[in-house]
Parts: sequence; structure tokens; C-alpha cells
Amino acid sequence: MSDPASRTAGVDGERVDLVLLDVGGPIYDDAAYRQALFRAVRELAGQRGDLVDETEFRRVYDEQRQRQGGSLRTAVAERFLGPGSRGRLSELAENYWVYPPSALYADVLPALREMARDYEIAVVANQRAIVDEALRRDGVADHIDIWALSEVVGAEKPDPAIFRHALSEAGVDPARAVHVGNRLDTDVRGAQRVGLRTVWVLRGESPPEPTPEQLAEPDSVVGSLSELPGALRRLREAPRGR
Repeated sequence: MSDPASRTAGVDGERVDLVLLDVGGPIYDDAAYRQALFRAVRELAGQRGDLVDETEFRRVYDEQRQRQGGSLRTAVAERFLGPGSRGRLSELAENYWVYPPSALYADVLPALREMARDYEIAVVANQRAIVDEALRRDGVADHIDIWALSEVVGAEKPDPAIFRHALSEAGVDPARAVHVGNRLDTDVRGAQRVGLRTVWVLRGESPPEPTPEQLAEPDSVVGSLSELPGALRRLREAPRGR
């Protein structure tokens, strides 16, 4: 946990005390969830499962990523399984959704060690509570001060409740917090509605080809967590509204 006395105000007098961090995408490779979703689709398709082409699955998946709006699970379910199948698909995919140690991005722990000197760090993610086992196994949890997992909180991003839970636990005003995630719809737009500044990480479920309009939505854009400490320093020094 950071020492409050070490937190530095920017030139506009507005410091950053808390960094909220998504799990899938920023910390772990989202390929783990994509593979779980594909496996679940094929299983639910039954005898037709072998006919579910992985190339077509990736096309539907990537098209939905590009839109940055609406549910990936809904798009996949409606294309391959039919209307009304999202719930079954989601439940089965979650049974297969695990992060092996190899899914941890190499830049995560160095970035967290650097950020922990200046900020409190919260995990804010649409995840089952069991994900904390992977985070502890891989040393990520050693740097986490606040936990806001959707299964525990009872709300999923972009619901303001999950962001507010983390802010309340930390005792931090939204103006002094930054959310870091890889989706515009759930992460960037959800956090902005609560008054948080945002950093968009371009990996995982971010769009294959971000448009200029999409890139303009967050306060900052990074390609990896190794760029995050610098992005946070620039936000700390920049007036609100950029």
C-alpha cells in the first residue's frame, strides 16, 4: 500500500491516489476466455459441434470486439446456438475459464511494483471469486489493496456499483482515481460515468483496429502495462478534461 505522504499532486493540484485495474486483458491474456467460450460453443452445439468452425468463431468474436458495445457472449451464442442460449453458454464457459501461469503478461509484476510506491491498487473485474487463486499464485495479489470482483460485489461493469464499491473500500474520491481496462463499453465508459479518469489498454478484448473516435474516448491509451506508470504520471500532471 502506498504511503499517503508520498502521493504527489499534479500541476493542477489534483493527485491520483487509487488505480483500479481490470484482470482479463491488462493482467491476463484474454485468449484463456476466448478458448473457454469456443469449447463451450462446440459442446452445446452437440452433434453439430464439429461443424463450428474456429475461423468463423474468431470472425464473430473479432467483429464484436471491434464494435466495443454489446456482449461478446450474446453475439457468439446467437450466431452458433440460437436466441436464448446466452445464459447456458456463459455458465458453461465459466466452468472452463481458468488462467494458467503462462497467461500472465510479463509486464504486469514490474508495473505493479513500480505503481505500488505511489498508489493504492484495486482489482475491479467481471470475474468469479476463484480468480483470486490465480492472482495469488502468480504474485499479483501481493500488490492489491482493494478487491472488487463481480461475483462478490454482486454487480458487473459497467454498473456504477462495482466502481463505487472499490472507491468506498479505499475511501477515495472518484476525481482522485483512474480505472485501467481493455474495453470501452464496460471499462472506459462505465468508469467515466462514475467520474473516474481512464486508461485504455490495447490488448485482449480491445478492438483489432481501434478507430480515431474510439481512441479519443479514454483519457490515455497504452499498448502494455509497461507504459502505464508513465501514463499515470502524465494524467497526474494534466488538467481535468485534458
